Amino acid sequence: MNIDFEFLGDTLSKLLAAVPTTLGLFVASLILGGLLSLVIVAMRVSPIWALNRFARGYILVFRGSPLLIQMFLVYYGLGQFHAVRASFVWPVLREPYACAILSLALCTAGYTAEIIRGGLQSVPHGQIEAALACGMSRWTVLRRIIAPITLRYALPAYSTEAVLLVKSTALASLVTVWDVTGVAQQIIQRTYRTMEVFICAAAIYLVLNFIIVRALGMLEKKLSPHLRDRNGTASKKSAPASLKAATASGSSDIDS
Repeated sequence: MNIDFEFLGDTLSKLLAAVPTTLGLFVASLILGGLLSLVIVAMRVSPIWALNRFARGYILVFRGSPLLIQMFLVYYGLGQFHAVRASFVWPVLREPYACAILSLALCTAGYTAEIIRGGLQSVPHGQIEAALACGMSRWTVLRRIIAPITLRYALPAYSTEAVLLVKSTALASLVTVWDVTGVAQQIIQRTYRTMEVFICAAAIYLVLNFIIVRALGMLEKKLSPHLRDRNGTASKKSAPASLKAATASGSSDIDS
């Protein structure tokens, strides 16, 4: 099998030109979904029955149904309502790019809300009581105690959700958004060379996910300096202990 490097280079350059579209979908849906997830998780932990049930239903719907169907419902379904077409949001919702962002954000908000709720449940209740006993206001406790600990516990699962969101942007090509996958499909329709084109597209997604995982890993390490110090202290303590043992055994051999 001969490798056509000229075709691969041309294909890769065309796919790289579509990377900003993919990154735009990812960043916009990540931010919008993150903000929406904060509202959902606040309703989810609320003692008010109606808000709690609404959040439960939202999470059930958007985690239990396929993202592709959700995207089709947003793109093809909203335009069927006259109230939507007559509203001020229609100039935005009639654009495929905006519909793709909205559907991705609605879906990831359901997953992110559950991730944040798990992080909230991991916060030791004793630390909250101690902070309140020290005279901190509830807002200060949230900002200095609850939020950092929740973020630290939620980051590993959230990094997985971010990777899944990057891969989910490929579905936007089905609603005529020309991201990396959409451009790859255009090239395949013209050249009928599926293998080379999709290998280049997969390589681009792999690099993007690697960068995202590394960035979130660095953030997680920065938020957990006590764990890093604990490991360093443990290794420093073990060295003198082993040195003392070796010295003691050496002195006993000399004495004998």
